[in-house]
Amino acid sequence: VQLQASGGGLVQAGGSLRLSCAFSRNIFDISVMAWYRQAPGKQRELVASITSGGRALYSDSVKGRFTISRDNAKNTMYLQMNSLKAEDTAFYYCTTSRVNLSGPELLVDALYDYWGQGTLVTVSS
Repeated sequence: VQLQASGGGLVQAGGSLRLSCAFSRNIFDISVMAWYRQAPGKQRELVASITSGGRALYSDSVKGRFTISRDNAKNTMYLQMNSLKAEDTAFYYCTTSRVNLSGPELLVDALYDYWGQGTLVTVSS
């Protein structure tokens, strides 16, 4: 499966962006998909994940500001980012796994099998 991320850009602090991740096949049976991000000089970190049933999990740093969603009819996952901060600046990657992941497994990027190319989000302060 191929993933294509889009929607990144330059935004002022306090602004909003919506990222999209288009999948190359039907996603109705994909158990878990997620957004990760990597800032310069830092490790890649989980931002949010969502299951096939719509259960979402968020990192503490984005909880209350970001919303992950999926549209099975459009084979697309989204990340709505509001109240953006300078520290949100990073490359954002969408990803999924061939098997179901849960709990601490969601935090291990090596367990994911497919990755999009990344889209850059820059938040100016």
